[in-house]
Amino acid sequence: MAGASTFAFRAMDLNGAASAGEVEADSKAQVTEQLRQRGLIVLEVSEKANPFAIEDLFKRFKKVDMRELAIFSRQFATLVASGMPMLRALHTLEEQTQDEMIKEAAAGIRADIEAGSTLEQAMSRHPQVFDRLFRAMIRSGEESGRLDEALDRIAYQVEKQDALRRQVKSALMYPSLIFGFAAVVLIAIVTFVIPVFANIFKELAEEHPEEAAELPIPTQICVTASELITGYWFVLIPLLGIGIYAFMQWKRTERGREAWTRFTLKIPMKIGDVIQKVALARWSRTFAGAVEAGVPMLQAIKLTGETAGNVVIEQAMDDVYASAKRGGSLAAPIEANDIFPPMVGHMIAVGEETGQLETMMSKIADFYETEVDAKVKALTALLEPVMIVFVGGIVGFIVISMYLPMFSIYEHIR
Repeated sequence: MAGASTFAFRAMDLNGAASAGEVEADSKAQVTEQLRQRGLIVLEVSEKANPFAIEDLFKRFKKVDMRELAIFSRQFATLVASGMPMLRALHTLEEQTQDEMIKEAAAGIRADIEAGSTLEQAMSRHPQVFDRLFRAMIRSGEESGRLDEALDRIAYQVEKQDALRRQVKSALMYPSLIFGFAAVVLIAIVTFVIPVFANIFKELAEEHPEEAAELPIPTQICVTASELITGYWFVLIPLLGIGIYAFMQWKRTERGREAWTRFTLKIPMKIGDVIQKVALARWSRTFAGAVEAGVPMLQAIKLTGETAGNVVIEQAMDDVYASAKRGGSLAAPIEANDIFPPMVGHMIAVGEETGQLETMMSKIADFYETEVDAKVKALTALLEPVMIVFVGGIVGFIVISMYLPMFSIYEHIR
């Protein structure tokens, strides 16, 4: 079947006997229809990835566009609130969205709902698009009969997260461009310019052996670096790739994640401070959204820790979870953890006492998002001159290193 994909399914017949297998079809809906014609009740249909297909390989590394996900959630809320049937709303969203991952997810959700799944169950088969917190808020909305409100809260939260991410990215764009341009220039100098000077030094030494002297140490460093890069690039590039791969694998381990996170929080020049503020803004916004959506408190604490994106906050939320499970307060373990400034613990304590925890969490999120804006601008203003001085210093060192022996040789010749 041209263009068909392989789908795995689980089903049962009218007598309750389970069956499973694989079929080829163009879509999940087609698989569902085929199974219904065979008299089967569909339990689950999932597309099998082809490990040799390039497009499937890239899908593993592709991430959903947060802005498109926010638009999807907002439009979904509007369609559900208008009274449009779920399947028709999903079909409309499938045709309307521009993101391929969301489009495929919407089609899969529609097929799963046709097969009898709930919306949360259908979304759980697309974890790359809908994370655990997203699905928990959907489940809460379904159980309370306020799905449109849950979708609105999700859209608001995703919009805030996307704005925070774009804010940090845009602020760091200029320093990144300077660093990238500097790296290209330095590689070009080391690869093409220094060898020319090295040949000149060699020729001068051969022509005037009696006047030749040992190259100065800065010049030796530059020439050696150039010889390594030009003569052993076929070794250095694989070693660099292996080093990056090993570092990424180490970062995925529990010990590596914790060590790297704690290291980033201590980076000087206000970088660690910005990383902490970003993590706190994301954590407080996520916690507020989960509580407002009606997610049970223990589950909200657990999910917030797991989706915080910061292992130190995740460990702190484990302490909060243990305290809440014993019937204790949320504020006490938060106040005892260094990752949270004192203000956070005090505001959460007030929120618990007044029964307005979600309001306090939203205020904390607003405060730290404003702090991130100010800190990122200050960091950018500091990084730009530092980068320029750093790059200028390296280029100056190379230029002086290349001219030092020439001055020495010409002085001897004269």
